[in-house]
Amino acid sequence: MAELRTEHDLLGRRGVPRGALHGIHTERAIENFPLSGRRVHTELVHAYGAVKLACALTNRELGRWDSAKGDAIEQAATELSEGKLDQHILVDALQGGAGTSMNMNVNEVLANRALQILGKDLGDYEAVSPLNDVNLHQSTNDTYPTALRVAAIRLLQALEREVVALTESFQARERETTHVVKIARTQMQDAVLTTLGREMSAYAEAFARDRWRIYKCQERLRVVNLGGTAIGTGLGAPREFIFRAVEHLREVTRIPLARAENLVEATQNADVFVEVSGILKALAVSLLKVAGDLRLLSSGPKGGPAEIFLPERQAGSSIMPGKVNPVICEAVSQVAMRVMANDQAIAHACSAGSLELNPFLPLVVDCLLGNLTLLTNACSVFRRLCVDGIRDDAQRCRSLVNGSVSTVTALVEKLGYQQAQELAGAAQKTGRGIRALAIERNLLSGEEFDELTSPDSVTRLGSPPARD
Repeated sequence: MAELRTEHDLLGRRGVPRGALHGIHTERAIENFPLSGRRVHTELVHAYGAVKLACALTNRELGRWDSAKGDAIEQAATELSEGKLDQHILVDALQGGAGTSMNMNVNEVLANRALQILGKDLGDYEAVSPLNDVNLHQSTNDTYPTALRVAAIRLLQALEREVVALTESFQARERETTHVVKIARTQMQDAVLTTLGREMSAYAEAFARDRWRIYKCQERLRVVNLGGTAIGTGLGAPREFIFRAVEHLREVTRIPLARAENLVEATQNADVFVEVSGILKALAVSLLKVAGDLRLLSSGPKGGPAEIFLPERQAGSSIMPGKVNPVICEAVSQVAMRVMANDQAIAHACSAGSLELNPFLPLVVDCLLGNLTLLTNACSVFRRLCVDGIRDDAQRCRSLVNGSVSTVTALVEKLGYQQAQELAGAAQKTGRGIRALAIERNLLSGEEFDELTSPDSVTRLGSPPARD
């Protein structure tokens, strides 16, 4: 057995591995919450380091510590914010206590790391205490949701960059395929003519709209309740701390954070996370729809539309030689489905808060930060391994156009509805192409047909003005 040191808390004494930076509260949490098998999201860990650093800087200003202790705590918090202490945050992603286990894991690690820096024994909490020093003038109820907001904003910024890149990739495909006339389909049936470029432009616009939503929703998270302590009244914290802590956090994170005007309300309610989650769900909807379209447009390659080629990423079957599946689109689709499911969990958790606190924020943390990471990775993979490599099959598109009665829609303005309908009927009956029949019946010349079905004609906005 590993050598132990003894620590005590409200419930009694317990052994802790002698060389561990965590303490008794973390040990109890590990025992109590063997649930998901996943640790807390690392971005929350780093954000918590930033929150603790801001609080330590504030307490130093208030003269609460000597210089050596202040330096040690600040260095430890900086290390946590930089990811150097990740391995010591051991609590499960799902936990009771509204995040208290996470807060205490952080407090213990920072206290013991500060003790190391000072050259003192681990667990010497008379010198540096997890509660009396690291958690001074704080509560789980203000530090935990504040860290969540900081983490979410950082991840939203990373997601925004990936959505911009994905949008630009579709815009590049738009430019490459603007000349490719193809069949547009409504309700899965041939409808009218369009261009592949127009389809790609619609995808680009959808993601551009998602990018704008993501950018704007960061504003919802900038308001934090740090300084409110237990229920938002600032119990146990001097007024100077309440006013200064958010200022320091703003400097540490370089995020334009603001203290909530009503700290009690900000401690009670979690609806802002539902709002942000809804924005992420909208992006998931776009990803699922577009990934499904690309699967359909590339399907076949002989038995389906096969109007585009997706990059071939891996062999598709253990029993069907030569089969290649749209695996990137499938993976992205599953991410979108998971995000939608997590959104429902977030709504449930946020609505289940009671009176002065929501005890279910650990589930919100897990789902919201998880969604942000999933979507960021999915947008990156979608762009790099799929969208960047899309190629059109212009010959296939032209073949489908020539063989489809939907082509007559482009001729209605010239021929009239009745003649166009008769032409479509003849094509269906004989199996011959619309172009050949129109020329044979002297309805149009080949040049006129080609003009009416050109990329410019099928994509222009409305009819051109009549000539005098």
